[in-house]
Amino acid sequence: MLIMLIKRDIAPSIKKELDSDLNIVLTGIRRVGKTTLIRSLYGEIKHQRNLYLDLENPLNQELFNKLDYEAIKQNLEGRALGRGERLIVFLDEVQMLKKIPSIVKYLSDHYKIKFILTGSASFYLKNLFTESLAGRKRVFELFPLSFSEFLNFKDPKIKKPSLNDKVTSFLYHSFEKYLNEYIEFGGFPGVVLQTSAEEKNKELNEVFTSYWQKEVLLLSDFRKTSAFREIILLLSARTGSKLDISKIAAELGITRVTVSEYLNFLEQSYFINRIKFFSRNIDVSYRAQKKTYFCDCGIVRQLGDIKKSSDFENLIYNFLSLKNKVYYYQSKNKSEIDFITKSKDKLRAFEVKTFAHQSDVNKLARLAKRLKIKNYFVVSEKFSPLPCVVYPFQL
Repeated sequence: MLIMLIKRDIAPSIKKELDSDLNIVLTGIRRVGKTTLIRSLYGEIKHQRNLYLDLENPLNQELFNKLDYEAIKQNLEGRALGRGERLIVFLDEVQMLKKIPSIVKYLSDHYKIKFILTGSASFYLKNLFTESLAGRKRVFELFPLSFSEFLNFKDPKIKKPSLNDKVTSFLYHSFEKYLNEYIEFGGFPGVVLQTSAEEKNKELNEVFTSYWQKEVLLLSDFRKTSAFREIILLLSARTGSKLDISKIAAELGITRVTVSEYLNFLEQSYFINRIKFFSRNIDVSYRAQKKTYFCDCGIVRQLGDIKKSSDFENLIYNFLSLKNKVYYYQSKNKSEIDFITKSKDKLRAFEVKTFAHQSDVNKLARLAKRLKIKNYFVVSEKFSPLPCVVYPFQL
């Protein structure tokens, strides 16, 4: 299991909850490393009874098909390993069984059994578990590797500079090869672990195939999967652009309602993200068209021809969104700021460029001042000696 060599930043936070009374839900897109992470946690449990079950296995599904929940409890206890008063049950791919929420609620309420649950489809997990486990769960979301996690696999001794650190030409070039690899292939663990470009591209195709077969075909109830596929390709060609739902509906020959349903499914299943217009007026922000980005810059490149600048912008969104709420801004005269982040009421503005020029810095400074944003940065793919210029590995 080479993939276990990649340490995930979220792991310590989940470990802290292992001794709590709350059930744990770990969700995220397919092939992002959820199974590997919970198997690692499962292996670390000591002095308690524990059980791991993969619910993609029909034999394991059969354990939960009984009408008598008491019989289910006895079966789980009979299979558990270890000793101790408490039973911890790891259930992988819970979206395979729709009755799981009621079973988990019953057994955790009556017998204090703790469940660690994983599933790929947030669309289903959130709806199924919102009511049944209200106040009884802690939800964690797992995303493709951050650049820190990526670097940790490549060389644990490498420490990326922070946003406020000065980056010299020498320091930039020491990160350049890693950055170029991440831009081209993204951060899915299985892709990162491959050693050749051919193997990485093959694994990226597998990521999309898995999503299509096990999320779209298996879990959605869409009648026109061809139209669903077309909207994914359309979105990839318009990465970072504002979405006009009426225009998309007309192009695809489907209704606005159907387009909205497709977009909601893609977002709830972690394949895309839509960001809002930045405004201190909530109504203005809500009414404005949203922009769309994909979960990973490697996967969007697999979907078709995408401008290199758009793929790079998608990368920056992926990095910024890990710890911040992200918005975009466009003035009435069409002047834009690619991203405005908000974290603990602290605002930062980021403009994304392949190579940062002084005019880019000056323009961003003017717009940021107008919006009363004190902290602003131009994110450059190539090295630039200008002040206020930062690089993806600093985010």
